[in-house]
Amino acid sequence: MRTLWAVLLVIVVMFAQIFIGSSPALLLLDQANPLREPLGAIGVTLTALLLVHLVRRFLDRRPWSALGWRNPSHVLLGVLAGAVPPLAASGLSLAVGASTWVSVDASAYVWLPLAAVVILLGQAFPEELLWRGHLVDTLSVRLSPRAVVIISSAGFGVLHIFSQSPASTLMEKLLYVVMAVALGFACTAARVRGGGLWMAVGVHWGFHLGLRVLPLQPVHYGVTLVLLTITLTLAGVLLLRGQSERTASSQSPAPTR
Repeated sequence: MRTLWAVLLVIVVMFAQIFIGSSPALLLLDQANPLREPLGAIGVTLTALLLVHLVRRFLDRRPWSALGWRNPSHVLLGVLAGAVPPLAASGLSLAVGASTWVSVDASAYVWLPLAAVVILLGQAFPEELLWRGHLVDTLSVRLSPRAVVIISSAGFGVLHIFSQSPASTLMEKLLYVVMAVALGFACTAARVRGGGLWMAVGVHWGFHLGLRVLPLQPVHYGVTLVLLTITLTLAGVLLLRGQSERTASSQSPAPTR
């Protein structure tokens, strides 16, 4: 029951941080204003920090440091691990005819750095702060590592049934949720591998950046989703395997002379 309550609380806080954090910019600034999305994203991150702080202090009584703030440089490793799956899936999707190239003005890439900041502050950091930071820490107190990985991945993925996506049919919408579960698995594996929050943030951020690099238009979106699910799952398995090998190596006895 406590586990269900923890997951439901995270879902409520996630919707709250999006609504409360983005509302001022959305209400006060015109759609054509270039500051609308960046300020909205900043608001989401600041609201997430405040809400998670309040939840941990007054409800869960967990220390702020347990979220895993060490090794911020791990965000770069996470970006690399997160960008490879969508790039690989995009290449495979193009090769099998599930996607096609579209003409894009080169000037569109000028806005990519700003889009990257918006993605980081509006999605990657606040969502990982909740799911791989707060929830993983809370569940780890009383559940096995395997159970924590499953719950964090599944809860995050199922929540994406409310997300906007190119999915149009029921099957595509279900595949989109499965793909989101795989993304949650890769992010949770990064949290385990990195021992902190930052690598998970990097994986989430890198995934969205990887999706935006190649100018592709889905022809059979379901195939693309399957390929994304496979590549993300492989990334998560590799991250967990690397952690297992590192743990085994650290626990092996020193050679005697």
